[in-house]
Amino acid sequence: MAEVKFGVFLPTGDFAEMKRSALRAEAEGFYSVSTNDHFFTPFGSPETPQLECFTALTTIAALTSRIRLAPAVVNASFRTPPMLAKIASTLDHACNGRLTLGLGAGWKRDEYEAHNYRYPSNSERLDQLDETVAVLKAMWTQRAPSFRGRHFAIDHAYNNPRPLQKPHPPIMLGGSGSKLLKIAAAHADVINLIPPIFNGKDFINDPPAAIKFDMAELKRRIDMLHGFARAAGRDPRAIEVSGLSVGCLSRSANDPVLRATAQQIGFGDVEAARRAPVFLMGTPEQVRREIRTRLEQFGMTWHIIFFVNDESQRLFVKEVMPEFAR
Repeated sequence: MAEVKFGVFLPTGDFAEMKRSALRAEAEGFYSVSTNDHFFTPFGSPETPQLECFTALTTIAALTSRIRLAPAVVNASFRTPPMLAKIASTLDHACNGRLTLGLGAGWKRDEYEAHNYRYPSNSERLDQLDETVAVLKAMWTQRAPSFRGRHFAIDHAYNNPRPLQKPHPPIMLGGSGSKLLKIAAAHADVINLIPPIFNGKDFINDPPAAIKFDMAELKRRIDMLHGFARAAGRDPRAIEVSGLSVGCLSRSANDPVLRATAQQIGFGDVEAARRAPVFLMGTPEQVRREIRTRLEQFGMTWHIIFFVNDESQRLFVKEVMPEFAR
């Protein structure tokens, strides 16, 4: 069986909680920890606390020794590409080569406008993402990096020290829109598949998008990715498939917490939620079975999980992870 890996999505608004969660995840044997990259959290109002992504992860790097750092995901709009390359290179040194750079095109318009960032069209943001990846790879691998595109250009943008990981830190692109899948097919090491964002809301805040993104749609998106990879001259197997899921576990399949969590994201019942890619939900046996199914049907080997409570994480560690330990 292929190696299956698990990551924890950290609390994003309180550093003491983030630190405790990261240290716990490392002690429990998780593969990675993740945080998002926002000015305004998607989990509350614009006034809800939200930590800055790279400052938080650099501190977590100094507090841990084994677990990988995988932001899910960095907004390519918030930093110029050469600045992002320098920040990521520094973080790769701070964590001794444990960075996987999750990257996306950005989507939360209110935070752009509040902080005086221009909010381009979806198409333009994705074009910028494509060029950002090109600049990153140049600055991570070339002695005298140079690049000229429609949106960005560098000329002898020396980046020393370059990252520890060779040829460079893995790049994980987040999303599932067709244009993003084309970029991932050409450039990414990992694809983190979430429902496409078309109306300025992520799936946590857009129940119709979460419901529409069913297993058949997940398979269709992966097939698209593989087709784009072949067209780009890459082996589709070179791109690891990962998912971002809400983790809600209980010993009882009838636990009201399961039902309440399913309904919060728009699902009418627990069984419908259990069949959705945005969840890992149910009893430990049901979750183990679901992870095996996603591995066999979709080749999904990395699950980044937002646990809804302590009990869900405890059950996952004790009764799910051991089955997939190498």
